[in-house]
Amino acid sequence: MSKVSTSVSIDTDVKVKAQELFADLGLDLSTAINIFLKQCIRENGIPFSIQREVPNVDTIAAMKEAEEMQKHPEKYKRYSSFSELLREMEGRA
Repeated sequence: MSKVSTSVSIDTDVKVKAQELFADLGLDLSTAINIFLKQCIRENGIPFSIQREVPNVDTIAAMKEAEEMQKHPEKYKRYSSFSELLREMEGRA
């Protein structure tokens, strides 16, 4: 399929933010626009949105806790087995 170059006017800020988003998704701007246009043709309208996955508050807290545990493992108890952990949780340690 032959390709044609097309000029599109985009606000600078919109272009930069879009390029950052598409880079997070593993796409460049041209590829993202081509995907969008092809899908519009297939669906006969604007068919979808591509979004970054934004973790919820609980997930963010868990990620921060995991980072802290990696930085300071000496502050946290270690278990030699899952059974040992279960025994402690059940109060049979």
